[in-house]
Amino acid sequence: MGSTGARDGAVIEPPTRAGGTVLVFLLLLAAIGYLDRICISTASLAIQRDLGITKTQMGTVFSVFIVCYALFEVPGGWLADRFGPRLVLTRIVVSWSLMTALTGAAMGFASLLVVRALFGAAEAGMFPGSAQVVTRWFSTAQRGRVFGLMLMTATFGGAVAQPLSVWLQELVTWRWMFVIFASFGFVWAGAWYVWFRDDPHAHPGVNAAELSLIGSPPPTPHQPVPWRVFAGNSNLWLICLMYFSTIYGSYFYVTWLPEYLQTRRGFDLRSAGWLGALALVGMGIGNVLGGWASDVGSKRWGRRLGRRLPGMLGPPLAAVAILAAMWTTHGFASAALFAAAAGLISMAIPPAWAVCLDIGGRHAGVMGGMMTTCGCLGGAVSTMVMGICLDRYASFDAALLLNALFAVIGGVAWIMIDASRPLANATS
Repeated sequence: MGSTGARDGAVIEPPTRAGGTVLVFLLLLAAIGYLDRICISTASLAIQRDLGITKTQMGTVFSVFIVCYALFEVPGGWLADRFGPRLVLTRIVVSWSLMTALTGAAMGFASLLVVRALFGAAEAGMFPGSAQVVTRWFSTAQRGRVFGLMLMTATFGGAVAQPLSVWLQELVTWRWMFVIFASFGFVWAGAWYVWFRDDPHAHPGVNAAELSLIGSPPPTPHQPVPWRVFAGNSNLWLICLMYFSTIYGSYFYVTWLPEYLQTRRGFDLRSAGWLGALALVGMGIGNVLGGWASDVGSKRWGRRLGRRLPGMLGPPLAAVAILAAMWTTHGFASAALFAAAAGLISMAIPPAWAVCLDIGGRHAGVMGGMMTTCGCLGGAVSTMVMGICLDRYASFDAALLLNALFAVIGGVAWIMIDASRPLANATS
């Protein structure tokens, strides 16, 4: 038992640490989500060969996941706001795990397309639901870092997926690989539903001292979403533009990069898996740095400037790294520069979620869903453009130049975003 102090006969208990367990759940959620999402990229060439599909069709498979994910992000965020993240995240993880397993049963382009579309719809709402967890269980000063850690773990999960999926393909084929990855989600969902509570006040493992540190009052009855306020808020539209551009510029690393390393740089499957993982490690480091810089900057200079800085600096520098990665003649240097670009552009993502929590308040789930919808549309367009460029021009160059351009656009949008202006009717 921890130490206690007493004053005037009153015993002061040290705070419990249930929030640490919540953080572990969130980190595992993010890791499993990206593990299941990204493992298809390493299997891309094998799937194309076995199912007889073209690169444009494979680009469509990548894109349909993102489009369906985008379409269901706002409903997923609303459900988390309305019914709480305990039930909603359980449903999300069980559903996407089932679709992961069924990916291994695809018999052709049509069945693969349908399964990945359902996968996208199933996984939608994961981050908006997580935003509700963070809002209820963590103080304002911790939120940027919590999202930074989540996104770091997500990309590390993707990094593990690259070499692990290569090994599993060699051991049990790509079909059984998807079944094995699906099992992780089912285990997480069961443990989450049993342990978690939407309101920390209702959790038996949380005492008054920890509640004081969280600083979050009990949830109030759900309020109608102020759609007119959302639609008329220029800050929100700038956030959506920023996220569209950022995800457009970053989705290459979780879809086409392994194929680029094999076909453009001459690496074998195993080496491409490890070097593709390097880019995801870079994304993880960028997420942690972006979340940390956002919180520290907000404390030192206020939210208006502090939240902006990682996004203003990281994506434009990523554009420079992309150009260098394209034009170097050395394969390993290209992979390293792409890893740097992935890390730099990822610095903008945790602050984006922190801004949603700052200005969205009780509607943070819906707002996060709107932002993610725009980001997913950017990712869908990016993957489609890449597939079309490969089929028509047999080259990655034009599509990569667009990635660099959108990274710059995302950085410019950050200059005008103001995290100090909450939406009306959004205070938590």
